Amino acid sequence: MGENAQGKTNLLEAMYFLALTRSHRTSNDKDLIRWGSDFARISGTVIKDNSSHLKLDLIISKSGKKAKLNNLEQRKLSSYIGNLNVVLFSPEDLSIVKGNPGIRRKFIDMEFGQMSSQYLKTMSQFRSVLKQRNAYLKKLQHRQATDMIYLDVLSDQFSAFCAEVVFSRLQFLKKLQNHIESIHENITEGNEKLEIVYNTFFKTEGKTLENIYDIFKENFTKNTQKEIQRGVTLFGPHRDDIKFLVNDKNVQDFGSQGQQRSVALSLKLAEVELIKDQVGDYPILLLDDVLSELDHKRQTHLLSSIKGGIQTFITTTSIDDVDPELVKNPNILIINNGKVQQEEI
Repeated sequence: MGENAQGKTNLLEAMYFLALTRSHRTSNDKDLIRWGSDFARISGTVIKDNSSHLKLDLIISKSGKKAKLNNLEQRKLSSYIGNLNVVLFSPEDLSIVKGNPGIRRKFIDMEFGQMSSQYLKTMSQFRSVLKQRNAYLKKLQHRQATDMIYLDVLSDQFSAFCAEVVFSRLQFLKKLQNHIESIHENITEGNEKLEIVYNTFFKTEGKTLENIYDIFKENFTKNTQKEIQRGVTLFGPHRDDIKFLVNDKNVQDFGSQGQQRSVALSLKLAEVELIKDQVGDYPILLLDDVLSELDHKRQTHLLSSIKGGIQTFITTTSIDDVDPELVKNPNILIINNGKVQQEEI
């Protein structure tokens, strides 16, 4: 609890960064270093069953970031991410529902990545080959290269990674759908049915990993000249999107602000349950100034859902925003000018 601009969101951002090695507010890690300092450090201890203690350390400097588990430096971030699971819900999350496709792709990749180190590795390989392929298409466009066999090799590699990414996303979204449908039904008192649809250039229903690979390979062969003319890869998971359908209508285009808020709330609560299913423990839930944004009905549903074992951090300017019937005997931390102190109740 604290006044505006005192550092409440910074504390939640630190927890989020410690878990995912990325900020939810900036894509430039250097922005997280205090002005005039050479580096920033975030440390935390994760206690899962009262006997298992795991020390996490992240150091951010101008040359990059280092991650440590129990003081051992991790060569790959994919071996670090997933040791602490968090779900953040902030007013900006409405943009997942109504913002541009890039925001939704980032949401998928960050949230699924903390549940699967394999997905993280595949995404890293996918981005690497995409970068190589785009660079070579640019060379072909400017006639600085002519070897079409090399493009075929890149396209074949890229098709394989595209297939793995899309197939994994479909599997995760199917599991997310299992949770989000009933959660949204409860929030809307049975008046709305919510469906998440993966949007790409082909129909995904019933497709196997091999089917998807074949579709990508054939598509790249068919569109070779078009991509060379444009000098860029025109198809792949980096251009896909997800749609939220409420009663079969796209809520991004046709939903009211209230409906969009309900979808964002359902999405976050479903994510909490999915992480519990996938890793065996509930994640830490970070609620950044959202209670004042939600009406009483949605606030009640959110706080009722987290009772019983989900460690939750709520930022607010006033305790009046929090229903005392739903959050009893909270630990209150006062934040003032970046300093945190415990308040005695």
